[in-house]
Amino acid sequence: MKKIIDMCGIVAVTGYKKALPLLLNGLEKLEYRGYDSAGIAVINSETKKIVCNKAEGKLNNLKNIVKNINLTGTVGIGHTRWATHGKPEVRNAHPHVDSSGKVAVVQNGIIENYQELKSKLEKEGIIFNSDTDTEVIPHLINKELFALSQLKLENNGSTLLVAVRNVISDLEGSYALAVLWSGAPDSLVVARRQAPLIIGLGEGEFICASDTPAIASFTKTILPLEDEEIALLTPLGIEIYDSNNERQYRNPISLQIAEQVIDKKNFRHYMLKEIYDQPDIAKYWVEKYLVKDSQTGKFKINYPFDTKFFESIERIEIVACGTSKHAAMVGKFLLEQFSGITTNVFFASEFRYSPPPITSQYFNDRSNSVWRNS
Repeated sequence: MKKIIDMCGIVAVTGYKKALPLLLNGLEKLEYRGYDSAGIAVINSETKKIVCNKAEGKLNNLKNIVKNINLTGTVGIGHTRWATHGKPEVRNAHPHVDSSGKVAVVQNGIIENYQELKSKLEKEGIIFNSDTDTEVIPHLINKELFALSQLKLENNGSTLLVAVRNVISDLEGSYALAVLWSGAPDSLVVARRQAPLIIGLGEGEFICASDTPAIASFTKTILPLEDEEIALLTPLGIEIYDSNNERQYRNPISLQIAEQVIDKKNFRHYMLKEIYDQPDIAKYWVEKYLVKDSQTGKFKINYPFDTKFFESIERIEIVACGTSKHAAMVGKFLLEQFSGITTNVFFASEFRYSPPPITSQYFNDRSNSVWRNS
């Protein structure tokens, strides 16, 4: 299964509690991912209008903006952004809204054909306020909602679900997204393709996030979305559909302890914490997977899977960013030294665009050729 590494963070809620504190709490738990701006959008329960606030820089900047705002809405979306399309500025921060301000969207991933979609919308008179690929989505959804209104469909979550499903069929690339529509003020639609999205189940409330730490303080019961699924969330329940528009039914699962909490503790930032965590983490993995044979007295690796899996490995590809890439380069050296298997390291952001790696068969052919020529 393909999985796209994305530094952005998504939190979305619907239920009976105030959305704003839940959104800010969830975004706070996602700060470890790194980001350059943050934003929230909430449907005001009194006016039924979407209130959107965004800030450049740290989450505290956003908190300072909204601390004196009394938002009574119970449905909302939040986002921490790591800039890909457009500079780290407020106008490029999520959520993005359509021209009418009735549709708001947060998104992780990259929409590959956004330029084509944007050009079509601009020819129709749509004015864009950001440089992002995401902004095409709320405009397209609003356009689809207008088309559905001509069919006399009711303003409810089911109509929003249809609109979002029709729009994502035109999107190319990877995404995890959450959508609000003031026309369905208790509804939230989420969807994913090659980017993670998890639904947390509470009592009369649901929270959706791109990673488990945002959910852990809310509930320990989760329902991960599968690839290319779309879901409608309301205080009354969840409807999940696959890419063939067939409704899906499955049981929720419990969060594992290791997934529940990512805490900065007293460290100034997460990277510093990770540096000091290394001895304990190394000890944990050694104790878990390196076991002593009681008969021979020798140590062996306790593999959690069938080791026949190794027999089919021709090469190893490591996908990483930042300091993880530096660690991966050390891993590449060790893997090649001890396993003899060709290992490559790629920047995560560039891997999907890279040419196919050279296969071992190529090296075999080259070796034979060199041997014959010598």
